[in-house]
Amino acid sequence: MNYEITHRTLYEYAAPVSVSQHVARLSPRETATQMCSEFKLEIYPLPTLRKTRTDYFGNELCLFSIQEMHKRLEIVTKSRVAVVSKEYITRETSPGWTHVAQLFRDAVSPEVVEPYQFVFDSPQVRASEELAAYARESFGTETPLLVGARELTRRVFTDFKYDPKATTVATPLEEVWAKRRGVCQDFAHLCCAFLRSLGLPARYVSGYLRTLPPEGKRRLVGADATHAWFSVFCPGMGWVDFDPTNNCQPSAEHITVALGRDFGDVSPVAGILTGGGDHEVRVSVDVAEA
Repeated sequence: MNYEITHRTLYEYAAPVSVSQHVARLSPRETATQMCSEFKLEIYPLPTLRKTRTDYFGNELCLFSIQEMHKRLEIVTKSRVAVVSKEYITRETSPGWTHVAQLFRDAVSPEVVEPYQFVFDSPQVRASEELAAYARESFGTETPLLVGARELTRRVFTDFKYDPKATTVATPLEEVWAKRRGVCQDFAHLCCAFLRSLGLPARYVSGYLRTLPPEGKRRLVGADATHAWFSVFCPGMGWVDFDPTNNCQPSAEHITVALGRDFGDVSPVAGILTGGGDHEVRVSVDVAEA
């Protein structure tokens, strides 16, 4: 599947900003099933300084600084991405989850050093016995890892309500757990916490999801949004994605942009500034078949 993606982020400030410095993670990743043939990032006003680099997790960063008075910042990206359906995985043949968890206890072999870092707590995802107890309902003693992960995905979809008014990007995981409601970011964080509470490596993935209009309705340009899901590491199979918001395994409709321990590692745009006062942020995403 080929996609053309336009992502616009607009900041409007109540007072002038004299200096601002930002980092953007907006370039789709290259993976075994995804290729980005075109990527263009435009910034208004034009930055005084701008450079790109790759971060620790392999995400492409654009770092820029605006050193003139401004009350408006607009960031626009245009991408052309090809995504192929992921190879079908027989979840029942994956290793037992207890065997996988044992691999990530001391001493860790060289083969699993890279995913080992995703077993530990991160700033927005903290393991607990309470979360482990919830997760164990999906992971019996002999349950294959991917069977358990798929069942956990289904349960989060069923037990938690999608409610965009219930949380913000700053809402702590404990509040989402207590309220049983949130958005894709919250559900991805929860699943990472559930798995890490069992000693399993799980990482946070951000990107886009192709959405289709209701039958008989026109597709609304800019009506799509950024999306988030999670991956669990399975020995012999690598990282396997699950989407608890939609109760599915991502395939050709999911476009990966960045990955990390939690949202803090993959935030599309972050920065610091001098001045500005209150501000309003508007985000528009359009994912169209090319």
